[in-house]
Amino acid sequence: MWVSRSWAKINLGLQVLRRLPNGYHEIATGFCFINWSDRFEMKKAAAFSLEMSDDRLPVDHNNLIVKAVHSLRKYVEIDDAWSVFVDKVIPFGAGLGGGSSNAATILRMLRKVGRPDLSLDEIHQLVSGLGADIPVFLHGKPGIGKGIGGDIAFCGIQPDAWIVTVFPDIHVSTADAYKNCIPNEEPEFSLDRILLEEPLEEWRYLLVNDLEPWVIHQHPLIGDIKDQMYELGADYAAMSGSGSSVFGIFQQEFVAVDAFNLFSGWKYRVNLTPPSFDPDIGIYRSS
Repeated sequence: MWVSRSWAKINLGLQVLRRLPNGYHEIATGFCFINWSDRFEMKKAAAFSLEMSDDRLPVDHNNLIVKAVHSLRKYVEIDDAWSVFVDKVIPFGAGLGGGSSNAATILRMLRKVGRPDLSLDEIHQLVSGLGADIPVFLHGKPGIGKGIGGDIAFCGIQPDAWIVTVFPDIHVSTADAYKNCIPNEEPEFSLDRILLEEPLEEWRYLLVNDLEPWVIHQHPLIGDIKDQMYELGADYAAMSGSGSSVFGIFQQEFVAVDAFNLFSGWKYRVNLTPPSFDPDIGIYRSS
């Protein structure tokens, strides 16, 4: 049996620059990782099969894991006769990239056991239609996404601070969030400059998620949680992606732990990520 972890991400800012004729949006966003993960187990079998620990999730072609396997099989010969079980921990529909992360994890695992000759970049090109953030999860590195999000410049933007992430159990339509946002073609500060040059203490005044206003108007609880993060001492707080998860970045450990404990006491699903978190994307044999 082979095992691996599938990690969640948060978005450090999300600038929606313009709407494109094809219905997509040109954006700029920072991807970094949090210590929230699903666990994959893969055993040899007669044919490919998928089982999820949460029976609310599909295990057919509607699941990105299955789509990833089918997309790769269209272009290269792979041994996909495996039984895959996913212990699902990352909240889905939460703006944490769980689906894309799962797709990237199965691709990395199939590469490990049968196609080590394929580079991660080659695999991404073969399955490029699955999701713009797939490269981030394939490589397990933080970076800044441009274009529709898939043009990734890997760089050291993983915060050297504690991250508390809260999922309020609200499901937001990504399509609706983008449809109702107001693009800003010329933001006063580029996302690159903010993340690479400005100190964390300045982010609350400079770094924005352009999807937030409409989403928070529709779901005021998301805004309440963001406000609570600041009240609890966060240096920066924001909604991740199109929501509904909200994260706060804290430079002091005891302040972050207090916030984590408070949100946990309120029965939210909450995660605490240590400074400079580096996700382990290794694939290991297990008896």
